Amino acid sequence: MTIGARVLKTGMAVALAIYISGLFGFASPLITTVAAILTIQPSIYRSWQQVLDQLQTNLLGAVMALAAMKLFGQTPIAVGLVCILVILVSIRLKMETTIGVTLVTVVAIMEAHGQGITLALERFLMVLAGMGAAFVVNVLVFPPRPRRQFTEQGNHAFSQMSLLLRTAISNEMKEQVYRKEKEKLHKTLRKLEDSYNLFEEERKVLARAKRSHARQLLVSKQMIRALQKGSDLLEVVEEHYFSSPKAGDWAVRFDRQIEDLTKYHESIVLKLENKMKPNISMEPGEEREARLVADLTDYIREDPDEHKRLIFVASALFEYAYHLRRLEKLVDHTQRTPGLGEAEERRGDDQAEEPAAIRE
Repeated sequence: MTIGARVLKTGMAVALAIYISGLFGFASPLITTVAAILTIQPSIYRSWQQVLDQLQTNLLGAVMALAAMKLFGQTPIAVGLVCILVILVSIRLKMETTIGVTLVTVVAIMEAHGQGITLALERFLMVLAGMGAAFVVNVLVFPPRPRRQFTEQGNHAFSQMSLLLRTAISNEMKEQVYRKEKEKLHKTLRKLEDSYNLFEEERKVLARAKRSHARQLLVSKQMIRALQKGSDLLEVVEEHYFSSPKAGDWAVRFDRQIEDLTKYHESIVLKLENKMKPNISMEPGEEREARLVADLTDYIREDPDEHKRLIFVASALFEYAYHLRRLEKLVDHTQRTPGLGEAEERRGDDQAEEPAAIRE
């Protein structure tokens, strides 16, 4: 079992929160540590945004708690009503992630108000101290590296997908193992989407690297598309290929085409890591694709109703190839053109169009 950076940082934030509690003489470190735990975020941008949102909602929650105490007194029903109101306000302000810490603030203040306003304010300061401890640890200790995390997960997703694609037509893998590996692939792709979102958010805080960051976003987005199309090909093969009459007659041709595409995809991954020589491409020749299309056309004419399933497989195959070619062109263009991304940055659109040289 591996211990991730976020796990370590949570423990360090708790330790720092306890130390701060002792330093300021707080009665108990419990509230401070709870606030620290709930404030840890997977990126610097989210951590900073979380602190800003927490300050707003916690201040609002503290005011509401004190006002409720003045109006209704210290009763369980009053505490519950204020908590409901705080949740509704946080949702209205689109700050749902702050609800946990804000409720801690409300309950702490209302529970302590009977012992004096000074203690209630001290509880509020405890929450702020915990938030500050979490932010400091998140920024200074093992700061998040969304780009590196995205690259590692992208390579891992390709390795998983490559194994499945190479054995999809030959059906060599045990059914149980195949299902398990495919589920792992889907899980990795979901994580890859999350990593891309973090990588995209990083653009908002790294002003000095906006141009290169915009280029990387374009490449990363197309990388996800290519992986998704490869995953879609697996689904189509499973649903249509084996249900097609005389599918075995086409096994060699489809298997060879998939093998060429996985090698092509692998070469693009190596090119992204600057491990390939310049001007080297392993793009499959279009002659083989043209022959496959011609043979399939003749095959469909024999019996359109029975043989059309292979068209679905071929369509998914060609779409995967199409997105791989777009990915390689985009990689080549970004490596040749250091200034790419400036226009996208001026637009401020996270879905900036690809350069004209890439569009087809």
